[in-house]
Amino acid sequence: MARTSLPGCIAGSLVGFFLLSGSSTAADPRDPFESFNRGVYRFNEQLDRAVLKPVAEGYRKVLPEFVRQSVSNVFSNLNDVRVGLNNTLQGKFTTAYSDFGRVMINSTLGVLGLFDIASEAGIEKHDEDFGQTLGWWGVGNGPFLMLPILGPSTVRDTAGLGVDYFTDPVTYVDPSRSQNQLMGTRIVDRRAELLDAKKVLDAAALDQYEFLRDAYLQRRRNLIYDGKPPVDKSMMLPPPEAEVTLAAPVHAK
Repeated sequence: MARTSLPGCIAGSLVGFFLLSGSSTAADPRDPFESFNRGVYRFNEQLDRAVLKPVAEGYRKVLPEFVRQSVSNVFSNLNDVRVGLNNTLQGKFTTAYSDFGRVMINSTLGVLGLFDIASEAGIEKHDEDFGQTLGWWGVGNGPFLMLPILGPSTVRDTAGLGVDYFTDPVTYVDPSRSQNQLMGTRIVDRRAELLDAKKVLDAAALDQYEFLRDAYLQRRRNLIYDGKPPVDKSMMLPPPEAEVTLAAPVHAK
């Protein structure tokens, strides 16, 4: 019997919903479903306060830092498999070779990924997923989406979740109970890493939804272009010549 993935189900159902529902009026053209997205954001915040944050705080309190770091290293090492596959799909073969080299080194010398020997040796870690691969080949973001539990995304990135699921080594862990335990541990570990960042967000952002949306879209754009995105012309100031032209009539005699 084929397995059904939470990311895959969410990707399929939400993409279908938004394609059928049409766009509503919104201030930001990148976010035509803002009203719905804000509702999902509020749901996620309530779930976080009730479950995820308390569990993550307990996780941080009970486990010493070196243990938590080792857990993070294991999941980071597993993720490098997916990173390498996506760099291969993007035609970045040298980078993919580096990614798979990281997996080999950390899985052996790093004792199944408990220690990040590759980073200590100066082998750079990358961040790629199938949403970025689609973006690399010219697929546009589509509207911004706030996904239940999974958080900020776009139509393109949501469509990529299914491929990400099937290129995740944890997907193939048997039995299913062990797989679910690993996925749950990864969620809690990730949330624990974000505890301090969430405190900064709570203190700094007047509109946390808007801040999170803009930060996500900017980060994804930066990742797709490997840190060198083209200039966004819509954000540029008028050229100096235009300013002179506008000012000339004021000083004309």
